Amino acid sequence: MSNADNAILYYEAGQDPTGFTALTDSGDAKTFNSAVTMFSNVSGKEPDVKPNGLASGGAVTVGVSGSDNKIDVAALTCYLAGVLTSVSAAADETITRATSTDTHIINSVTVTSAGAIAIVAGTDGTSFSETRGAAGGPPWIDNDAIEIAQVRTSSYTAAAVLASEIKQVPGTHQERYNYPTWTIDYARVEDGQLGYAGVNFTSALDLIHSEDAGTTTAAKLVYVEYNEPTFAEVPDASEFVPPANSHSVNSKQVYGRTIGSSSSSLNQGSFNAELDDGVSDGFLASVDDTLWFKFKPDRLKTPYILAQGKLGVTSSFPAGDSISASCTISAGAVAERITA
Repeated sequence: MSNADNAILYYEAGQDPTGFTALTDSGDAKTFNSAVTMFSNVSGKEPDVKPNGLASGGAVTVGVSGSDNKIDVAALTCYLAGVLTSVSAAADETITRATSTDTHIINSVTVTSAGAIAIVAGTDGTSFSETRGAAGGPPWIDNDAIEIAQVRTSSYTAAAVLASEIKQVPGTHQERYNYPTWTIDYARVEDGQLGYAGVNFTSALDLIHSEDAGTTTAAKLVYVEYNEPTFAEVPDASEFVPPANSHSVNSKQVYGRTIGSSSSSLNQGSFNAELDDGVSDGFLASVDDTLWFKFKPDRLKTPYILAQGKLGVTSSFPAGDSISASCTISAGAVAERITA
């Protein structure tokens, strides 16, 4: 049972900004963690996710000069460490051919962390392999570089590169910043514990990066710029109701029995607040913003309820009585209970 004298409701009153910083792979190449527990989703303060990868351009073509073992790379833009970087076109870039004892080799066309085109040669073999670092396979890419294409040749004899030998399929031969797609976890709660906010990709990122010949491997670097919420008390708050699911049952009578089904809907959260003048009260400046709310049944103890949603306020200005506000929290998910 809560003690109303000790209960307290906080709202997201401000944000502390953090520039682009690399997230940490949780170990599955899909879930990437930040160093903070919550991201703000206030308009203009939302997280900006920018994985390393190609953004536009960068088509690799047969060298227009017609010289042996040459390719051209069109001008491109890419994200490096969160920054949209322009890279100039490069002509007559040289690929490496296999030796006379082997025939097959894969060259990766990359953009370095400095924003320059670099050709990285794999190990030659007697056939192509899809295994990084293997004979006939694509080479490992530096952790902070981007692969934009592969050139696969099957003859050790110097010759003009064929268009059919150039591969640029996203997710197979090319890293794009926006592939695969992702969702943002503004907070993560598991078993009553608040973890780290971060990003979830729809599929695992390819572990094609290594700087020690594959002993340790990594996915492309994932950067995010975010704001961490700071909290202040909602003055004279009462009647807090967290966003929660409600359930209903539908039934249909058929011969001999009744068929039932259930459905769920997410209800708004709500609370009341007493106002000073209903105009200049601090939290009214956040009306219609998507905010974090924290409710502690006892401000002196650890457990609390955490919710994120759009703040709606209906103010009341009665004659001869206090000014009050009926507030709603339109959330995208149920509130979470934090116990530790």
